[in-house]
Amino acid sequence: AIHALAERVGVSQATALRRVRALNESGVIEATVAIVSPRAVGGVLTALCDVTLDVQNENAFDAFDQLIAKVDEVTQCYRTSPGVDFSLVLALRDMQNYQSVSQQVFVAANNVRNVRTRFVTKRSKFNTWIPLPEQRL
Repeated sequence: AIHALAERVGVSQATALRRVRALNESGVIEATVAIVSPRAVGGVLTALCDVTLDVQNENAFDAFDQLIAKVDEVTQCYRTSPGVDFSLVLALRDMQNYQSVSQQVFVAANNVRNVRTRFVTKRSKFNTWIPLPEQRL
């Protein structure tokens, strides 16, 4: 990967590696990951959940953030405005797994007023990169 990057930006492999390390250390690169195909693990049921809290203040938002941080099936979480308070992406084994997560997260004890869940029937596009302006690394 470093070889291809160095070639693409026209620098030596050592220079590319040094710059990538600096980007990691500065937090520009948050993580290096491997993307596993859902088929490789027997399939994944993806759910998109819009969540509205009953009490809506910074403490309530932080408490919900802390709750869902512990739930492995929640792969992404966004605070949103206006409308719903959070939009979640869940990666699930099956509907029983969804029921379990629902009981763990979407209950009144967790300050949840309303949940709207949609299930993905087809993944039409999936990227993990962020478009960057054209500039030399």
